[in-house]
Amino acid sequence: MVSVQTFVKIRVNKSDKDRPDFQPGQRGGFLFIKRVVLIVLDSVGAGALPDAASYGDEGSNTLANCAFFVKGLFLPHLACLGLGNITFIPGVPPVLHPAGAYGKMAEKSPGKDTTTGHWEIAGLILDKPFPVYPDGFPPEVIEPFQELIGRPVLGNKAASGTEIIAELGEKHLQIGYPIVYTSADSVFQIAAHEEIVPVEKLYFWCQAARSLLQGKHGVGRVIARPFTGPPGSFYRTARRHDFSLPPSNATILDHLKNNGLAVFAVGKIKDIFTGQGITHSISTQNNQEGIDKTLVFLSKKEKGLIFTNLIDFDMLYGHRNDPYGYAKALEEFDNRFPEIIRALQPDDILVLTADHGCDPTTPSTDHSREYVPLLVYGKKVKTGVNLGVRGTFADVAATIADIFNLSFPNSKGKSFAPEILF
Repeated sequence: MVSVQTFVKIRVNKSDKDRPDFQPGQRGGFLFIKRVVLIVLDSVGAGALPDAASYGDEGSNTLANCAFFVKGLFLPHLACLGLGNITFIPGVPPVLHPAGAYGKMAEKSPGKDTTTGHWEIAGLILDKPFPVYPDGFPPEVIEPFQELIGRPVLGNKAASGTEIIAELGEKHLQIGYPIVYTSADSVFQIAAHEEIVPVEKLYFWCQAARSLLQGKHGVGRVIARPFTGPPGSFYRTARRHDFSLPPSNATILDHLKNNGLAVFAVGKIKDIFTGQGITHSISTQNNQEGIDKTLVFLSKKEKGLIFTNLIDFDMLYGHRNDPYGYAKALEEFDNRFPEIIRALQPDDILVLTADHGCDPTTPSTDHSREYVPLLVYGKKVKTGVNLGVRGTFADVAATIADIFNLSFPNSKGKSFAPEILF
């Protein structure tokens, strides 16, 4: 277990006037920060938002409910940072002197999907939600899609991804028709067995769907869901690919890139932003690889942002209502957290947050409308700062803009840099 002293003893507590790089008059005065490491723990929510009932998510609390279910989480490193100070989590007690700044954020955009959450973190708040199709896609969507791919589809309903391939996978093997389904999120998903439909052909079908799904039917993501295995033992492969809508306005990623700063994207970040505002990217298959690739980018010296998504919490455990797997994944991340801390440079800031919830203990297998945790750490970050309840995820983007002295005219977030930096 890492003690608070282990985190704190390596700090550099200098006043502004003692910093050799301090430049009075600069907006924010944070030019001594060279890099922000932003890690999204996909779906790790921290309690139902006030409007959760209108989304069918009243009572959802991914972290707390998961911890209750497994009779306590063991997350000593995240606890040291202040995770238990944000909300009550069995097994993760609050600490008297958190090693980082802590708080939670509310989603201002309507919705609870991946794209909406990540875009808001990057400073883009939506006025209206992406369309959803709880009863399946209407003829005006499905019929043109079938014409483009030259065959009918199976399914066309809201369903769990693992359940629908168990239900329709054998028929798909027999006749070769793709399985189309959605969820409570704004997604058009196409599942196909890799031995029946080559992955590249599946990607082509997804691109065809993406070209159709615009305007009022502009779903957040079209997702390729390749699977393999025999009937009764189907399993989804790691060659999933997301085809997102491009962001409707500039994000903090664009502003960073346009100002000559590096933007490293790890995991599905590139897909979510359709590559916009990204200078380097690498895809990953799981959390462990996501951490590995983040460490690789941390070894580089370029000034800018490392933006990582760790997907297993959501994809493998939240959507499958597996609180034991979810708890294990959280504890595995906590176990590797010291590696990330050791890799940080003195002028780095680490931000941990999430994009929505996906409570594995509720009957629903869909995302949940929740607050998300906010943890900030760095040698030049004040310890024990309570950032409270932020009104929007966009506060993260505003803070990054503040740190790098960037103009971000469309931002509706409020920077917390002045609250946490020496």
